Amino acid sequence: MVRKKWLLTSLAVVTAATLVLAGCSSKKDEGGKNATPGTNPSNSTTTESKAPEANKDPVTFTYYGFGTNIDVLASETTIGKILRDQTGVDWKMEYVVGDTSTKAGVMIAGGKYPDVISPVDQLPKLLDAEAFIPLNDLIEKYGPNIKRVYGPYMDKITNEDGNIYILPFTANIGGYLMDPDAGSNFYIQRRVLKEFGYPQVKTLDQYMELIEKYQAKYPTVDGKDTTGFLTFAGEPGQFYTITNAPMHLAGYPNDGNVLVDLETHEAKLYMGTEYEKKWLQKLNDMYQKGLVDPESFTANGDQFKAKLTSGRVLGFVGYIWQMADAMNNLKTAGNDDLRYVSLPIVFDESITDAYMDPPSFVNNRGLGISVSAKDPVRIIQYWDNLLKEENQKLVMWGEEGVTYSKNEQGRFVMSKEQLVNRNDNDFKRKYGFAYFEYEWPRYGDNSVYEDGNAQKPFSQPEVADVNYTDGDRTLLKAYNIDTFSGFFAKPVERPWYPAWSIEKAEGSPEQIFNQKAGDLQQKYFPKLVLSKAGQFDSVWNDYMKDFGKLNAAGFEAYMTGKVKDRVAGKW
Repeated sequence: MVRKKWLLTSLAVVTAATLVLAGCSSKKDEGGKNATPGTNPSNSTTTESKAPEANKDPVTFTYYGFGTNIDVLASETTIGKILRDQTGVDWKMEYVVGDTSTKAGVMIAGGKYPDVISPVDQLPKLLDAEAFIPLNDLIEKYGPNIKRVYGPYMDKITNEDGNIYILPFTANIGGYLMDPDAGSNFYIQRRVLKEFGYPQVKTLDQYMELIEKYQAKYPTVDGKDTTGFLTFAGEPGQFYTITNAPMHLAGYPNDGNVLVDLETHEAKLYMGTEYEKKWLQKLNDMYQKGLVDPESFTANGDQFKAKLTSGRVLGFVGYIWQMADAMNNLKTAGNDDLRYVSLPIVFDESITDAYMDPPSFVNNRGLGISVSAKDPVRIIQYWDNLLKEENQKLVMWGEEGVTYSKNEQGRFVMSKEQLVNRNDNDFKRKYGFAYFEYEWPRYGDNSVYEDGNAQKPFSQPEVADVNYTDGDRTLLKAYNIDTFSGFFAKPVERPWYPAWSIEKAEGSPEQIFNQKAGDLQQKYFPKLVLSKAGQFDSVWNDYMKDFGKLNAAGFEAYMTGKVKDRVAGKW
């Protein structure tokens, strides 16, 4: 059976009592601005029904993530050991190397899977292969905390066949707290801004001109050539970094490969539009001037991060989750001038940027239990234990007195030393933050605990403030803002957001279109960006001829229908 969409089904009847008890966990004012954090009765861990006592005999399960990380035995980390002591459960954690689609295909062909899988973009393929077991009965019998956290989202995580197969990572609870340092995917080295007196940089032309001026003035760093601009398009599965840019430059948030009209809710592709052409033409113009690194299309993730940490790249496009390690390493190195800042870059001054994510729920990224799992009951009990509020604090904040402290008002704070550790990649892996703070059943990043503290440490105002370096404060003062998110326009409520999470079942016309369109972009983008002088238009025409062979109108109609369904409350 093809399991292809998340909709409200008859399971809602089963979960209605849960919804009544849980209440609404997302508090936003009418304008979609941040709610004031506070106590939310739906968070209560004292009124939950009791689940059967869990077996605590030692057992080790296998965890496979389609994201990027270093393999580990969970109990070798501080957090993993604490959770093992609570439950008896350990995890052999392994992560994908190479192409994710190939790995998923190998799993499916063999018919044997790890106990749990975080499938990322391979979810439709694994669902179609029936690689996951339904979680409904397990949640009902053993998951009081799961019901507390996911109760308000049951319609969004239930398949059309009535089953729940994954628990997503974005279940917001207790309020909505905006990340004070959220940013865009256009970055510039801080010394470039400093050199020219911290100018206002809004448009793509202004951004590229500033990089060009700086490189002309300082063509080398420590005897090595500077790189004007770099994009992260060489790693398998990361090509969206370069394809998404026209969407952002046109003033739209990250809805994947479509632009959704706020009034009509029509979803239109930006592939093949003047937006895409303008973006690629600018990159080609910069390449002709020697300012775009041709290895943008061949450098893998490690090479991309190495280029950034070298201090020689003046600007790049990429998402923070792709290069967080590099950003942390640069901060640890201590030279603020070589660090980067993201800016609200758009095509022209008349466009309002939309880089800040509005409140959202992503229902196609999560963790599921495979059909090969040795003991689903122990696994669901582990997940339920993980969702206790004290354990959410553990995986996000660590241990009081070790990785954070409390002030007299009960607010979680960090010393400078604790912040240095929290920003250090090696410490994060050794302690376990790098493994447990995201790809598990969890509160969403914008959540607020019962005591008013933030789920995400760097969303805590007291922590964000201490986390700033002297260079941070200088830059913020120069632009007369308090936090880095102050560069950007406030988010606008979009009830369908994000459209990229709309399911496209394996083998469906929409999935086939996506695949063919992506293949076409990967074929032509390097040719367009790296084309010789005078050849761009010819290559673009070839690209458009091939694009015209795809059923773009059918894909847009499908996406528009799904967006309108979400606006109507049907997921």
